[in-house]
Amino acid sequence: MSEITVTTADNLTDNPVISQMTKLGHEQILFCQDAASGLKAIISIHDTTLGPALGGTRMWMYQNEMEGLNDVLRLSRGMTYKNSISGLDLGGGKAVIIGDSKTMKSEALFRRFGQFVNSLS
Repeated sequence: MSEITVTTADNLTDNPVISQMTKLGHEQILFCQDAASGLKAIISIHDTTLGPALGGTRMWMYQNEMEGLNDVLRLSRGMTYKNSISGLDLGGGKAVIIGDSKTMKSEALFRRFGQFVNSLS
């Protein structure tokens, strides 16, 4: 069995993910990875004050994970405002799947992604 190393930070605001999350007012970010299907995804819940988060999924070949993180944070925040201004009792959420939509789409990948989404209830 391999050993797990946990890195701690004295100040969580030094963490770029926590810092971005705090700056934009997000409630939750879920990082999803499944080697068997090739899935790498990020699910972002911005605000559920008005109700459960509503939003879609974008599959894009980001240059790196930080680019994907910035996109999903921006998109989920936009969904909060879009749902609110539309008079919906729904919050804002969004997901990105990191990968080439022309070559990486598979039933296994989307089923595994669906399991991650379902885990949010």
